Amino acid sequence: MKQLAVALVALLFCAGATQAKPARVASLNLCADELVLRLADPGQVASVTFLARDPRSSNVAALARQVPVNRGLAEEIVPLAPDLVIVGAYTTRTTTALLRRLGLEVLELGVPQTLDEAYDQIRLVAARLGTPERGAALVDEMEAAFAHLPAPAAQPPSAIVLRPNGFTAGRGSLPGEVMARAGLDNLAARLATDRLGQLALEEVVWAQPDVLVVNAAPDAPPSLADDLLTHPALAAFRSSGRSVSLPIRLWTCVGPQLAEAAARLAAAADTVAKAATETAAPPPGGPPSAPSRIQTALPTTGEAAR
Repeated sequence: MKQLAVALVALLFCAGATQAKPARVASLNLCADELVLRLADPGQVASVTFLARDPRSSNVAALARQVPVNRGLAEEIVPLAPDLVIVGAYTTRTTTALLRRLGLEVLELGVPQTLDEAYDQIRLVAARLGTPERGAALVDEMEAAFAHLPAPAAQPPSAIVLRPNGFTAGRGSLPGEVMARAGLDNLAARLATDRLGQLALEEVVWAQPDVLVVNAAPDAPPSLADDLLTHPALAAFRSSGRSVSLPIRLWTCVGPQLAEAAARLAAAADTVAKAATETAAPPPGGPPSAPSRIQTALPTTGEAAR
């Protein structure tokens, strides 16, 4: 499967080589913004979304302040006369269809579910921008960063990601793979949760993960969606040092920030694993440690797959 994906990207490179390098590129999606601003030549970017300037959600806010912004409306894009418009899977369908009907070239990006798919997307965008060498360099940088992560423990600490409104990172998600590479066992994947699933507060408390990864934007205004993240029922995770705050921008989009997220999670996994080793060892002549509730109640990865 991986070989097929690489072959398809190679074919896209060849197709891209026959197209003129776009002089003006517009982006209508935050994740596309980040790739365009990282990979395009100076002066090649005609517009990105206003979200790219918000450091709470964007990893390229400083770069975005140097170019015009849009709010994802077709009437903003058409007067710019871009040679290429890059949209995302969640860009308004009406806008995408209208731009195509008007004869503009539109490149639509999907949502990668694995690191390999993320690397392929970087190469694809770089090839279409006419800067394939930048795409290759960015992929090399990310692969090297992941390669330097410590090896996972024989029994990785368990973890659950908690986002506003109880959303989590479940099975088949890019954050789930980042967690695995960081040495964490994603319990949400074993709680029959799909990649964009939700968990009730009671499920999180009952599961008692070794690490609770709280995704929240720093300095975000108060909201009902974020109330769950600071619920008193989760106080024990915070007081025991088992709660890790990870800005959601670090693994919302494809880019080198994924490796930063993995490094932070790996540090948390190492801290928890060391603490567990120190507390699990029984005193001389004492009884062995009892298995935790989560170990006895949840199916193993193999059982969950059956």
